[in-house]
Amino acid sequence: MDVYNGCATGATALQMTADVIRLGQYDIGVAVGMDKHEPGAFTADPIHYGAPPWYGEIGHFLTTKFFAMKINRYMHDHGITKETLARVASKNYRNGVLNPNAFRRKAPSEEEILGSRMLNYPLTQYMFCAPDEGAAAAVLCRADIARRYTTSPIYLRATTLRTRRYGAFEVHSSWTAVDQDASPTVYASRAAYEQAGIGPEDVNVIQLQDTDAGAEIIHMAENGFCEDGEQEKLVADAATEIGGPLPINTDGGLIANGEPIGASGLRQIHELVLQLRGVAGERQVPGARRQVPGARRVGYAQLYGAPGTAGVSILTT
Repeated sequence: MDVYNGCATGATALQMTADVIRLGQYDIGVAVGMDKHEPGAFTADPIHYGAPPWYGEIGHFLTTKFFAMKINRYMHDHGITKETLARVASKNYRNGVLNPNAFRRKAPSEEEILGSRMLNYPLTQYMFCAPDEGAAAAVLCRADIARRYTTSPIYLRATTLRTRRYGAFEVHSSWTAVDQDASPTVYASRAAYEQAGIGPEDVNVIQLQDTDAGAEIIHMAENGFCEDGEQEKLVADAATEIGGPLPINTDGGLIANGEPIGASGLRQIHELVLQLRGVAGERQVPGARRQVPGARRVGYAQLYGAPGTAGVSILTT
């Protein structure tokens, strides 16, 4: 079957494949995602996203301004600086240098990132990912037969999808409610932790939606890895680096890999599998490799897509 769910398409394909296996309809399934996007910002017919036609006609149907408005408000409320945005982008570019499949394999300095062309304040050109082309696939099977096919199976412990509620300010919204509600990521994350029977403190390696550097900052808190505002110190202390206690987007994330919409979520799963198997090469997270027989390691992936859909997947050894 074909599915499309904006930037959450990969998580949707993964969950649908897993669900039919869990239900006993099939023993093995494959989730495939792909996209080929022309250069430039993401664009589409506003009607397909619940927005009025005039919203596109006057040039407002772009994702860049939404993400900029959201992080600008967040920075004001929680004391996040533009230097922290540059550090996040720089980290992801450097991780991309270590990834042979990355779209961008040059790492600009924090100064170059801050000095690049301003697109939508406070986000500069090098703080954004870029639409591109790519494909990814994940093969799933029943857990009880996994060792027929591999000696190092990785288990999909949770897959959740949630959509925006009234009051959440989401991409392509042409208005906002007076009474605010949390992002769908918050609800998807909580449900995934409950389904997997773990908490954020149990996670060893993390993949977060980083459409821009600000999105990674916001998603750190929305997924329970810190409180709002704590990102400033965590990033400054290199906590989110490959060798840190909270390694995020170890393959370079969207900023280094671009965003072929259907494939990006499955790219996250691919990276987590490599990390949990201990075969990620130069970007291997020490804490993600199984070092003690029987010790379970945990990988976490989150996607956020227009017009307000979030998906979370949790994998373990």
